[in-house]
Amino acid sequence: MSGDASDDEVPDLVQPPINPGNDNDDTDNDEPPTLIPTTSSTPLKSKVPITIITGYLGAGKTTLLNYILTAYHGKRIAVILNEFGDSIDIEKQLTVSDTNSTSASKVPFVPLANGCICCSVKDVGVAAIENLMEANGDFDYILLETTGLADPGNVAPLFWLDEGLGSSIFLDGIVTLVDAKNLLKSLDEGYGDDEEALEGRKEHGHAGPLLTTAHLQISHADVVIINKTDLVSEEELEAVQQRVRSINALAKVSTTTKAEVPTLEGFILDLHAYDAVSAADLTFAEKGHSHIDPSISTSTIVFPALREEQVDRFDRWLRTVLWEDKLPDGKTYEKFEIHRLKGRIPVVRANILLVQGVRNVYDVNEGTETTSEDSSAKLVLIGKSVGQKAFEESLLATLGQG
Repeated sequence: MSGDASDDEVPDLVQPPINPGNDNDDTDNDEPPTLIPTTSSTPLKSKVPITIITGYLGAGKTTLLNYILTAYHGKRIAVILNEFGDSIDIEKQLTVSDTNSTSASKVPFVPLANGCICCSVKDVGVAAIENLMEANGDFDYILLETTGLADPGNVAPLFWLDEGLGSSIFLDGIVTLVDAKNLLKSLDEGYGDDEEALEGRKEHGHAGPLLTTAHLQISHADVVIINKTDLVSEEELEAVQQRVRSINALAKVSTTTKAEVPTLEGFILDLHAYDAVSAADLTFAEKGHSHIDPSISTSTIVFPALREEQVDRFDRWLRTVLWEDKLPDGKTYEKFEIHRLKGRIPVVRANILLVQGVRNVYDVNEGTETTSEDSSAKLVLIGKSVGQKAFEESLLATLGQG
């Protein structure tokens, strides 16, 4: 578990064990490291925030990214597209300012007059993104547009990195666009998923609820933009909003027409979704919404503040749940799957612990607030079958409170 993290640093992450055989990679331990002279006049580069934008084909990603890439907003933004993504057509729609050509550039970068660039990659790994940035200069932000069928839970941990890895980028947040007209059909029938994707997620055969890409994209989101609201009635829009909130009660939900966001800040940029865990967000999630979606839901566990000797027990519970996909202490439970996790855990006569998790990667930091003995802890889980009572029973038993 990590200690205090400054606002300018990406906090240390707790990750599953890796293969020890990969520890050394290509590094020659017999050679001394290259040192950077302290007298160097080259300023250290600040880390660049990266926002992941996801959503089905037709949700409005192309319209949104076209707006960002052509607007005069005074920011240098790099929009990186998966080469297999549906919105690769953006390159064909944009004019390369150097040549006034209306055709797609054969080089990976399409420079624009407003200082932004558009580029495409096959590999969305950290090294690929850093290499592209190194080749084309400094940017204020990076937007990574995933393919319509991408699961953001597989992408996000790549950029939510340990400080020791020295990455020049950090994850600012995940934005999911959904189509107000077709979302409910996507969730209920898999509309927008291909047959192979649907078959791969039918984990329970015909007996279980359908888990679609739309579920995954919403459950991992920090912001959900419900687009094309002009195509539905007020009653239909309310049903869509309730369904989204029943899946992910932590995400900020906004509505747009033609992906016209009123401002980039807070919608797409400067989300700071992994900087802190606010009490207000957890209180809103705790109020909850009816679990109207059978596949994915949000659940809140409230329990007493931890004593110092219980902190390690709590961490053991997190490791077991996230790394081993099971509940400790012999409790009977249904199979579950956790996509996101956030918590504020007071420790008696100590600082509050702030917890965040994406799939099997989690982070525990000390906040700056202290707590009293009668404070309550809150842990919010988003995923499949997270509302079962066994979660609370297992946690309390592990802490010695059950």
